[in-house]
Amino acid sequence: MQLYNTLSAEERAIMIDDAGKQRLTLSFYAYAQISNPTQFRNDLFLAWNPLGVLGRIYVAHEGINAQLSLPADHFYEFKDTIEKYDFMKGIRLNIAVEHDDHSFLKLTVKVRDKIVADGLDDETFDATNIGIHLKAKEFNDLLNDPNVVVVDMRNHYESEIGHFTQAIRPDVDTFRESLPIIEEQLAEHKQDKKLLMYCTGGIRCEKASAYFKHKGFENVYQLEGGIIEYTRQVKAEGLESKFIGKNFVFDHRLGERITDDIVSQCHQCGKPCDAHTNCANEGCHLLFIQCEECAQSLEGCCSTECVSIIHMPEEEQKAIRRGIKNGNKIFKKGKSDVLTFKNNQDPLAAVPNLSDLVQSKTVAKKEAKIKKQYIGKGTHFFPKPSIGQFLIEENEIKVGDTVLIKGSTTGEQKLIIEKMFVNDIESEKAVSGDTCTFKIPFRIRLSDKIYKVLE
Repeated sequence: MQLYNTLSAEERAIMIDDAGKQRLTLSFYAYAQISNPTQFRNDLFLAWNPLGVLGRIYVAHEGINAQLSLPADHFYEFKDTIEKYDFMKGIRLNIAVEHDDHSFLKLTVKVRDKIVADGLDDETFDATNIGIHLKAKEFNDLLNDPNVVVVDMRNHYESEIGHFTQAIRPDVDTFRESLPIIEEQLAEHKQDKKLLMYCTGGIRCEKASAYFKHKGFENVYQLEGGIIEYTRQVKAEGLESKFIGKNFVFDHRLGERITDDIVSQCHQCGKPCDAHTNCANEGCHLLFIQCEECAQSLEGCCSTECVSIIHMPEEEQKAIRRGIKNGNKIFKKGKSDVLTFKNNQDPLAAVPNLSDLVQSKTVAKKEAKIKKQYIGKGTHFFPKPSIGQFLIEENEIKVGDTVLIKGSTTGEQKLIIEKMFVNDIESEKAVSGDTCTFKIPFRIRLSDKIYKVLE
């Protein structure tokens, strides 16, 4: 009985491309009493694997938290698999604002102690005694109430690229850190202020609202469905988006564009930028914000030290990464001494003076858009010769053209094609249906798109 993945991410990406099916990216959660999480986990894997479901799912005694993608033509079959459980009948599925067929490349269903790590050890805490849910219009209306305190329940690396304009944003790395900080800073206002919270999809606010009610806050509200559902309702109802910038997401896209506002800066030079990336050094993998110029000069790395490491032979790189101590350094989130410019602040420092909570809207506008024409997508990267392979799906490119390669991790990289091979033969031009390769000074991913820059 297969209860685990047998294909690599690269093999799965090729299968997705060959299938040619549109995929949906979605998320959902439910708090419930699950007596046997391991059996529940196994049942889900066996039901979802044949449907082509891929994603990251956590189950625990307290419920389920899921972010996943699946072929669009299997959507209703998928719904049937979850609605067989009473606690998931009629559950809201948060459909992503932007879709990417490669948003997930593995199906991972893990049993955890909790679906949202909260650091709480209190048997009297009732996670189902939640605050009042608000839809997008109600949320917008309440933002105008002078007695409202808006709190972003996400982590610092999420809120720095996008947030509601009036929100205070705790400078925390984890959800569990934010609960006692907010409680302490707002302790004197449990009765006279309305606590209004939001997060990505609603799951963290669900638990936070119950926590703050448990701690004596009388007026607790949360954005139903989080930023994802808020954005859908804003578009459907023609509302003004009070959320500006990008919504951070936990698949390889790392963000969905909500508005054109750029509210963050490159962590290396300070230029307006909201493109998250992971350091190209696999032994570092630091998550940080990097502009196009810094990505090119530092080859996608967070520091010159990491640049030197990625040019070492692969075996030497693996030797550096070996050991638990070294492994524990991986997957840091935007905080490192090597980043020469950081845009991290502590908005909660001003919470006792509530009149100062409404932050000024300092937003850097996007630079003029590059005129471009879609050409195709990346299909392979050969690291030693630093060559990218692309499938031409539309139009054509030729030697001498300036192209733009774009991806959530790659960012936006421009270069001039000086020499290329088309279907393994050196050629001056590639047209629709051709596979072409040419040298590039950076790593590409399978989901990257290639465009021809127009004059």
